Formats: sequence, C-alpha cells, structure tokens
Amino acid sequence: MIKVGDKAPLFSLYNTEKQAVKLEDFQGQNVVLLFFPLAFTGVCTAELCSVRDNYSSYEKLNAQVLGISVDSLFALEMFKKAENYNFPLLSDFNKTTSRAYGALYEEFVLDMQGVSKRSAFVIDGKGVVRYAEILDNAGDLPNFDAILECLNSLNP
Repeated sequence: MIKVGDKAPLFSLYNTEKQAVKLEDFQGQNVVLLFFPLAFTGVCTAELCSVRDNYSSYEKLNAQVLGISVDSLFALEMFKKAENYNFPLLSDFNKTTSRAYGALYEEFVLDMQGVSKRSAFVIDGKGVVRYAEILDNAGDLPNFDAILECLNSLNP
C-alpha cells in the first residue's frame, strides 16, 4: 500500500496517441494520478468530466492530471474523444502500475478480474507521494477538495 511520504512507483504507460508516458517526464511538476475502473461507465465519466471542467484549477497549481485504467489505449482514445478530455488517459492494460500503487481490484463486478480501483494520488515534483486515496467502493469519488488543498500546499 502506497502511503504519503513514499517515493512514487515509476511507470511507463501508453497514452491515446500511442506515446509512452513516464512519471519521470514530469520531474519538477506536481502530478495527479487518477486510477479509474472502466471507460464509458457512469461514475468514471462523471469523475473525469468533473476534472475536465475544472482543469484550470489544476493548471494554476502546476499539476498535470493523468487518468489511468486497464482499458486498452484504443478504448481510452474513443472515451477521450467522446468526452473531450483535456488531459492524458493512460492504458495500464497489463495492470502493473495499478498493482504497484495498490489500486487494483483482483475481483470486480460481473466476475471481471484485475480492474483499477478508483484512486487518487498527488505526487510532488521530486516524485514523493503527498496524497493517497484508494477507494474500495467504485461508486465513490475521490475527495477533489482535499486533492486541490494538497496541491495548493505544494505551491509556496
């Protein structure tokens, strides 16, 4: 389980433009990782649309938001286009990053296995976890006020 103060696990995942994105690409910048279960589902769409609609708040706090799920990059590409998301969606199809962050349902609804848990992490510019929230109930949303408060505390 990832805790505040831990060094964030490094990763390299593909975005919807088929480019590798690495955590270390954002050195010196705050990163918000949002793991979500499945593209095109109601709660996931509401969560990411909320971030999309408030994205300027993250930009003002020197933060890059990255959405991560186990969906294929092709499904994520369609999801991003359909909802006009203004931040990268990354495919953790092999489940390595979700597992490294402790954000993986081994068993999910309808006998699905290996689905990302809805989770939020704030990682500072030095790669240290400053906020960690892993939700067991996929119907719950991360505490976006607490995420923004954390980001605000990282900007003197």
